[in-house]
Amino acid sequence: MNAAPRTPPARLRAHSVRPGKPWPMGATFDGEGVNFAVFSANAERLELCLFSDDGRKELARLPFKDRDGDIWHVHVGGLTPGTKYGLRAHGPYQPEAGHRFNPNKLLIDPYAKQLDGRLRWSDAVMGYRVGSSRADLSFDTRDSAFAVPKSVVVDPSFPWAQAAPLTHPVGRTVIYEAHVKGLTASHPQIDPSLRGTYLGVASDPMIEHMLKLGVTAVELLPVHAHVDDRFLVAAGLRNYWGYQTIGFFAPEPRYTTHNAVWELQTMVRRLHVAGIEVILDVVYNHSGEGDELGPTLAFRGLDNRSYYRLRDGGRFYVNDTGTGNTLDLTHPMVLRMVMDSLRYWVEVFHVDGFRFDLATTLAREAGGFDRRSGFLDAIRQDPVLGRVKLIAEPWDIGPGGYQLGRWPHPFLEWNDKFRDGVRRFWRGDAGTTAELAKRLLGSADEFDGHNRAATSSVNFLTAHDGFTLEDTVSYAVKHNEANGEGNRDGHNENYSDNMGAEGPTSDPKRRAARDARKRAMLATLLLSQGTPMLLAGDEIGNTQGGNNNAYAQDNGIGWIDWSDPDAGLQAFVTRLIALRQAHPALRQRAFLHSRPRAADGLRDLIWRKPDGQEPSATDWHDLGFRTLCAEIRMAAGTAAAEVQGETLYCIFNSGAAVEVALPPQPHPGPWRVLLDSSRPAQEPYTLEGPGIATAAGAVLVLVHHRD
Repeated sequence: MNAAPRTPPARLRAHSVRPGKPWPMGATFDGEGVNFAVFSANAERLELCLFSDDGRKELARLPFKDRDGDIWHVHVGGLTPGTKYGLRAHGPYQPEAGHRFNPNKLLIDPYAKQLDGRLRWSDAVMGYRVGSSRADLSFDTRDSAFAVPKSVVVDPSFPWAQAAPLTHPVGRTVIYEAHVKGLTASHPQIDPSLRGTYLGVASDPMIEHMLKLGVTAVELLPVHAHVDDRFLVAAGLRNYWGYQTIGFFAPEPRYTTHNAVWELQTMVRRLHVAGIEVILDVVYNHSGEGDELGPTLAFRGLDNRSYYRLRDGGRFYVNDTGTGNTLDLTHPMVLRMVMDSLRYWVEVFHVDGFRFDLATTLAREAGGFDRRSGFLDAIRQDPVLGRVKLIAEPWDIGPGGYQLGRWPHPFLEWNDKFRDGVRRFWRGDAGTTAELAKRLLGSADEFDGHNRAATSSVNFLTAHDGFTLEDTVSYAVKHNEANGEGNRDGHNENYSDNMGAEGPTSDPKRRAARDARKRAMLATLLLSQGTPMLLAGDEIGNTQGGNNNAYAQDNGIGWIDWSDPDAGLQAFVTRLIALRQAHPALRQRAFLHSRPRAADGLRDLIWRKPDGQEPSATDWHDLGFRTLCAEIRMAAGTAAAEVQGETLYCIFNSGAAVEVALPPQPHPGPWRVLLDSSRPAQEPYTLEGPGIATAAGAVLVLVHHRD
C-alpha cells in the first residue's frame, strides 16, 4: 500500500522544479536552489519530501522525474541551506527477493551532510508489522516521518585560511585514541557548556594536555551520525561508542552545541594549529539498520538489494560484522559512496587519516579477503586519499576474517598480537620472551614483506574495546554487569593480573606493584618499533571498574575521570614519548635483522642475556628466560646507519632483580642511563662500571655514543 502524494503548498509551488543533474550526489546548494541526486537501481519511483523548519511537518512531496542510469535527480529553485528533507522510495516489497521498498517510511539521504533530530524508536520505523506471524514478510503502512531524523541541506564552506595538511611522518606519529564525549565530559577545567563536544576536544585545557604529553595525532571513535540500538534504549542505555552508522557524511549531532559541521571543522582547525593530526574511526562495513527485523531508515528502503550483501535468495543478510548486516562494497555505487565519503571528510573537514573498523569486510570479494579488492585498489589510487594515514582493523567474524599483516602499503594495521604478547610477558607467563622479541621489532614476522615498513604495525596495550591499562593490572576477570547482559559480553581472556586483589586497593605494596607494572608496559610500548597508540586516560590511571566492553556506558564508566589524575604516571609517559622522538633508532622504517652495517661493521640488532651473551636456540625456549636485552642501532642499509653513531641498550626484565652486564663497544665512552621504569623520577646519569642493577619488573634504556 502506497502513501498518497501531497500537493505542495503555494510557497513551494512558486519555486521552480527542473530536472537538475546526476552529480554531485546528495543535496547541493548552488546559489539558486538545491540539486538532489539519489541512487537506486531497483526503485520504481522516488519522492523528495520537504519539511518545516522544525522538521515536524511534511510540506510537500516532489517526484524525481529524471533519471540517468540509476541516479535520480531533481533541482528545486529557491531552497537554501538549512532546508530539511527526506526521501520515499516506491517499488516492490518482496523480501524473499531482497526488495524491501515501503514508501510509508521516510528515508535518510545516504549523502546527507547533516541530520536533525534523533531516531525515535517506534514500530512505525519498521517496514513490516511487528508481531505479525509473517514477521518481516508482512508490510506496515504507518508513516514513520515523525520518528526519523531529517536530512539537512548544508553549506560546508569554512574559513580554513589556507591551512595546509600537517602530514606528520609516520615514524614520528604517536596516536592518542579517544572518544569525543568521554574525553571531556567530566573534565573540570573545560567550560561545562563544551564538555562532551567537538569544541571540548579543541578546548585549551585538552590541547594543552595533549601537547604536554607529546602525542601527534588524536584518533576519534566514530563521529559519523549513528543510532542507538532499540534494546539499549529500552534498557536505559545508549550506543556510546557509535559503531551503528546511519549517515556517512553527517557529523554526529549529539557532540555539538549548535552547528555540527562548523564545530567539527573548528575542532580540526584548532588541533591543526597545535600540530595535532585528526584520525577518524570509520564504520563502512555495516549500517545501523540491523538484520531483516531491523528498521527501515535509509539504505534498506532505497535499494536493499544493492546496498547489502544478501543470502538465501535475498531475504537474509550476510553478517560478517556481527551487527546483523554487511554493506556490499563490491557494488560500484556502494563503493562510490564510501570513496565519496572519505574524500568529503578530507576535503571538507581536513582530517588526516582513517582507522577502518572491521576492515577485512571492506576487502572481501566473492572468493574472500583480497589484497587487490575493488576497495583496496580504489583507495590506493585515489589522489586525495594518497596523502592521509590509513589504518586497518585487520579482522572481522566472517570466513577468513583474521588478516593481520596482509594489507598492502600504505595501510597500517592494529596489532593485537603486540597487545597480547606484551601483556603476557609482563604478567609473568612462562615462555613468552621469544614472543616479546618479535613484538619489540615491529612484528617483522607479520609485516616484513611487500615493501612494507616497520611502522606498519600499530602497537597498543589497550584500546576502547577491552580493559584500560589500570584495569589490566587491577582485575583478573571482566566486570560487565552494568551492560545488562549477565556479564556474558566482552572478551574473557584479557591476559590481565590483579596483583592479588580484585579491583581497587589501598595496600601500598600492591599499589606500588601495579604502578610499576604499568610503567614497564608503557615503556615497552614506546620503545618498540612500529607506530604506538595510547588509549586516552591510561596516562592518568583511568579505570572503567573492570568493564571491558563499555560500548553502552555513556556515563562515568565510559568517561575519563579527570578528578584525581596520576601526575607521576603522566610525567613518565611524557618522558617516554620525548625519549622516543629524540632517538631515531626507536622509530625506524626499516626492519632490524641483525645485519652488519657498512659504516662500522656493527650489527643493527643484537639480542643478549643478562650475562651479556647472545641467547642460544635453547635459551629462547627456556621457560625461565625472563630478562631480554636488545642492543639497537640504525638499520643496516639505511642512510642513517652511515652517520648515526649511537647505540641503545634496552633491558626488559619480567623476572627477579638481576645484574645486567653491558656489552662492550668498539669506541670508547661511557654508557648513559636514560630511563629506569623502577625509578621514574630518576634523571639521566652516566654509568660507572661494566654492569647495571636491574630491578624486578623493570625496563631500562641506556645509550652509548660513538666519539
